[in-house]
Amino acid sequence: MAANRATESGATADQRFEYFWAQRGEWVEEPNVRRGGESGVQRIHAGNGELLYAKRQTGHIYRSWLHPFGRPTVLRERDALNGLHALNVRVPRMVFCGAQRDPEHQWRALLVTAALDGFQEIEHWYAGGGRERHGEKVHEQILQDLAQNLARMHKGRWQHSCLYIKHVFVRVTGEGEAACGEVALLDLEKCRQRLTPQHAAQHDIKQLRRHSSFSDADWQKFLYFYEAAFGSAIKGL
Repeated sequence: MAANRATESGATADQRFEYFWAQRGEWVEEPNVRRGGESGVQRIHAGNGELLYAKRQTGHIYRSWLHPFGRPTVLRERDALNGLHALNVRVPRMVFCGAQRDPEHQWRALLVTAALDGFQEIEHWYAGGGRERHGEKVHEQILQDLAQNLARMHKGRWQHSCLYIKHVFVRVTGEGEAACGEVALLDLEKCRQRLTPQHAAQHDIKQLRRHSSFSDADWQKFLYFYEAAFGSAIKGL
């Protein structure tokens, strides 16, 4: 009952923080030391059994001209998740985000998101024969959906900033002619807004090209879909 109350909307932010902080599960990203602290991701379950991912951080901060003394990186990721949801970019659903200072004035921070049901890393999908099993029509849907999600993000001036292929997840629903492929974007910890859509697009599209295994033909298809959705060519590609 206490766990259920802590996850209800009537619970205070402190109660929800302490509830999720106390949860333990399998590490899917072992804690690593960087940015002056530790950060890792665990797979946990909510009181109703829903599968969640909890990014747990201690002293893990970034600094900017707005936050010269440091701010937990999950708060930047929270801002990005909210911004991208508003732009209809497919990203994980946020369940909870919060940060507190402990008695020694060190930040503790949490970001809890719902699992992306049925999605897997695109490279795992390729390696598992997904492209061959579902055919080129579905593969083109995946390239187009990736392009359209990125274009919506960039038109909103959001830059992913860490657009490696491992952060692109795919899901195929249905079979045969009814099969449909779609894409979601993960790991928004470094996401930020740029002055113009072009600046955001230039950085991310170049980065994706460097860190993807797309063939030249697949890249040209993706670029065609992207520029159609974005509304112009990307300078410097």
